[in-house]
Amino acid sequence: MAKSDPNWSDVDDYIVRHLIGEDPALDACLAANDKAGLPAIDVSPAQGRMLELLARSIGARHILEIGTLGGYSAIWLARALSDDGRLVSLELEPQYAAIARSNLERAGQSGKVDIIVGEAVSSLSAMKESQAPLFDFVFIDADKENYAAYLDHAIRLSRSGAMLVFDNVVRDGGVIDPDSDDPKVPGTRALYEALQNHSKVDATAIQTVGSKNWDGFLLAVVRA
Repeated sequence: MAKSDPNWSDVDDYIVRHLIGEDPALDACLAANDKAGLPAIDVSPAQGRMLELLARSIGARHILEIGTLGGYSAIWLARALSDDGRLVSLELEPQYAAIARSNLERAGQSGKVDIIVGEAVSSLSAMKESQAPLFDFVFIDADKENYAAYLDHAIRLSRSGAMLVFDNVVRDGGVIDPDSDDPKVPGTRALYEALQNHSKVDATAIQTVGSKNWDGFLLAVVRA
């Protein structure tokens, strides 16, 4: 089976034209990321809008993002928040965090977002010790090797009923390919294994195709 199809991107373009429209702030964010040499691994516009709508649908006031990159998904998520809401975004690379802060400022969302630079597992552990407010929504799009660990931290830091979303959980079908040479597949599989029959979380995953090729999202809700 082909792992990509030009029609996928064409359909994404159709969706954006009809349901999202032009967005200068987001276009400027992607342009700045490209100019700075950041990897082009952001969610697509349609996926970004999906994240925004999911967060809005549950009335999220406190959002956690693991993996800021240049701030593209952070802009979408920040737009889901009311003026008194807060997004905490974790980023390993100081350069990426600086670019993200600039992009968020340009998009008029910097006042809602705190970017914490450093190794995410350490930052998450410190957040637990600080007894910060529990999160309503968590988006994880970072190093796949730590996905199972991020799941544990997300559960501890979230309220009952919180929504957790993991990106890149299909990986061109590599998640079921025993011969896959993708080094990110083992961590993705570990996430599925951790969630199988989990006592605190209900979860599903859905495959996606589009401008980001063949991949998918995993959606979970923390039980009461």
